[in-house]
Amino acid sequence: MAIAITAAEREILQQVNIPPRPETLLKVSAENKKEEPNIAAIAAAISADLSISAAVLQVVNSAAFRRARRIESVQQAVMTLGLKRVYPIVRAVALKAAMGEHAELSNFWLYAEKVAEYSARIARALERGHLTDHAYMLGLFQGSGIPVLLDFYPDYSDILAKQSSTSWQVLQADELQRYRTSHTTVGALLAQKWALPKVMVEVIYYSHEYEGIFSSGELGQQGADLLGILKIARYLTDRMFRPEPGEEEWAAIRDEVIEHFQLDDMQFNDIVALLDADDEENE
Repeated sequence: MAIAITAAEREILQQVNIPPRPETLLKVSAENKKEEPNIAAIAAAISADLSISAAVLQVVNSAAFRRARRIESVQQAVMTLGLKRVYPIVRAVALKAAMGEHAELSNFWLYAEKVAEYSARIARALERGHLTDHAYMLGLFQGSGIPVLLDFYPDYSDILAKQSSTSWQVLQADELQRYRTSHTTVGALLAQKWALPKVMVEVIYYSHEYEGIFSSGELGQQGADLLGILKIARYLTDRMFRPEPGEEEWAAIRDEVIEHFQLDDMQFNDIVALLDADDEENE
């Protein structure tokens, strides 16, 4: 699947500043591509960026990744979890660092971090532990087009302000009318520029699709699994941040998600209850 960009979108997107990958990520990426990556060099590159290294440690010790013993350093994280697991986390936290500061984005990042945490936990609850790292990274990147559009269009704050009371089905129509593109398209292009896995680009692009997306053939098995995980994670997060529009969005996709994972209502409710119980225990 290729991202479908109209001529009008291409014209607009040539003007929008999609942030480049930060230097830390470029260094880690270059080392990661070597036949025998130097773990010490990777840990040193991450540690040299205080904001990214602190965020990486916060993530690996969070409820999303459930470690029996606390990880105290980036080098320990790389040695314990392995580069394959740490690299997606570095990319995820580097995104936030690259976006700059906007007062309007404080709740946005809280929301994204909670979606990322739920995504990782849901992947394990659905016995798709191999998708945990991708699910976490997707949770953080899924709305990444929003800060890009906010940086370019000052009036995008109007749309951001409405998302707590309005479904994204309505807001995306508003985006297209105002800017001739949407945050999902911009987010997918950002994911492409940051060299995220192709499946991640695809899921971000389709992240607000509803009826028929799981049977459309647009996504492979892994992509459909990640999209389903993301839909559940957003539903659970929406209960805290935007309950009414979140319930509307979930109602539009709930049956398809449950069918995709071959669950019945009781099994799904048991998973939600387990996650809620974990939340209460960690409070």
